[in-house]
Amino acid sequence: MNNKGFDKVRLLLVAVLILGALLNIVWMKNLPNPGEIVAEDTPDDAVVLVGTAQGRNGPVEVEVTATADRIYGIRVLDHQESDGIGTEAARLLPGKIYESQSLLVDSIAGATISSDAIKEAIANALSSGGFDPNVFMVEVAAAEPVEKTPVELDCDVVVVGAGGAGLTASVLATQQGMDVILLEKMPFVGGNSLRAEGGMNAAGTKLEAELGLDDSTVENFTEDTLRLGHYLADPDLVRTLAEKSSDAIEWLKTVNAQFTGVKATGGCEGRKYLHQPEGGVAVGEYLVDKLKTQTEKLGIDVRVNTKATEILMDNGQAVGVIAEDAEHVYTIHAKSVVITTGGFGANFELMASYDPSLANAVTTNHSGATGDGIMLARAVGADTVDMEQIQLHPTVIQSDGTLVSESFRSLGAIVVNTEGKRFVNDLAGRDVVSQAELKQPDGYCFIIFDQNLVDHLALSQKFIDRGFTIQGNTYEELAKNMGLTGDAVQNFVNTMNTWNESVANGIDEEFGRNNGMDDDLSVAPFYAIKIAPGIHHTMGGIKINTNAEVIDTDGNVIPGLFAAGETTGGIHGGNRVGGNAVCDFVVFGRIAGQSATDFAAAEALPNAA
Repeated sequence: MNNKGFDKVRLLLVAVLILGALLNIVWMKNLPNPGEIVAEDTPDDAVVLVGTAQGRNGPVEVEVTATADRIYGIRVLDHQESDGIGTEAARLLPGKIYESQSLLVDSIAGATISSDAIKEAIANALSSGGFDPNVFMVEVAAAEPVEKTPVELDCDVVVVGAGGAGLTASVLATQQGMDVILLEKMPFVGGNSLRAEGGMNAAGTKLEAELGLDDSTVENFTEDTLRLGHYLADPDLVRTLAEKSSDAIEWLKTVNAQFTGVKATGGCEGRKYLHQPEGGVAVGEYLVDKLKTQTEKLGIDVRVNTKATEILMDNGQAVGVIAEDAEHVYTIHAKSVVITTGGFGANFELMASYDPSLANAVTTNHSGATGDGIMLARAVGADTVDMEQIQLHPTVIQSDGTLVSESFRSLGAIVVNTEGKRFVNDLAGRDVVSQAELKQPDGYCFIIFDQNLVDHLALSQKFIDRGFTIQGNTYEELAKNMGLTGDAVQNFVNTMNTWNESVANGIDEEFGRNNGMDDDLSVAPFYAIKIAPGIHHTMGGIKINTNAEVIDTDGNVIPGLFAAGETTGGIHGGNRVGGNAVCDFVVFGRIAGQSATDFAAAEALPNAA
């Protein structure tokens, strides 16, 4: 072809691209915005109304177009709900309510508080226009059973569970050239990882070196993790966690995730490992957003609302999974399988089988944390370890299970009881602080911080916005607003003055705390949040080796089957160190993704067995 021919081809390609772009713009304009549904047949007498209600993180504002007996439009105007959880409720719920003309539709799984806020805001909007919201409080008929269509799919690697570990494994395997299918039973990706707030532990990183943290070594990180886990963890897994943590921090840069600070974490004897994103934003939402964006860029086949029900085996080797969504039963043939379905901190029946006292406890876990992957792996012969090791977190808001991040104490917050006194090293291991709290009068305590901490920890503002904080311009005023009376008020004032002196002197003579003492609590206004222990992490799960290969009950590797994240056991022992869950899902998510890739690549060879 001559140059003129090439030029014609170029012009034709450019024209096609421009036409495609224009068509895409037109198509996008015709799509409803997330959180918006508007009927084409809206009558002239329909009224546009606005209502608000309190969501998980702040007010939710909606606009409703309606008559007295029909809703014609719903728009979620504004909210501060968590990305990936509340945002899914805002995106999906308006359509469900419009289609059913009912405010009694099921909430979006895993986003109940946000869903309830949207429903309440719609009801408030209707009421503001003189309409009776009870007209729309009608029972929604159960959907007719659907005969699900069987579908066969093929891929190199199938990953079950789209939390932090699943997203990490999927991204890494795809970066290595694998064709990946990622399954998630919930309507959104992220799982419990979305609820991680503090940071990611790592040792021997470039950032630690820049900050002169010479004792944040692999050796110390390994020993601290083993010691705080009461030496119940597998030392090889812990060593791998520590040794690979710095590489994990560097790999996260490939998905545009950066850490800018390193803080203390509970029980680590003054050493700092907790890497935090800039501004102290919640690490879970931050990393899930970066990883989710990467799955989109890489074109990974992510299927939400799709639950794996069985691991397919062939001669003792994992070769795929069976999964279902609302309309299909998928037989997914894969060369390797990765289980990353998280723990079982929302499965009260299972937890109570190990510890009956947990049957009615508050949990920080999302509703999908029911241990499904553990059961799937057990069904094909996988062994489990440490299933009875269930962690309580000491700073949990009991009304809804909201976690008050360890970052507060890392930046100087303290815990006091209803007598106005400290009673424990506030940054000891989570199990130590939790058990100490359970022995205090009245069954609850307070975490105390100041405006300086608020100014340096972005996630603290959401607790203020949601009305969880008690405030005072002086220690005495705060104590009284906390409900303290009599001697407890002066006790509290004395406690705060003593703590500030301890920070100035660098010595906590009362309880030996030596972490999170860079700043005192002297900048008004002062804040308190009422807290008590709640279920936070299940340390037990599927048994794996350092290659993230699943081990069967005879101690042998199950070929083609890998696992990572909270669905596994053996890494945290009897108590998880704050910040290690994020390290775990990145480190072992990467290992699982690489091991699954290597296995799949070997299976693809012509002479593979």
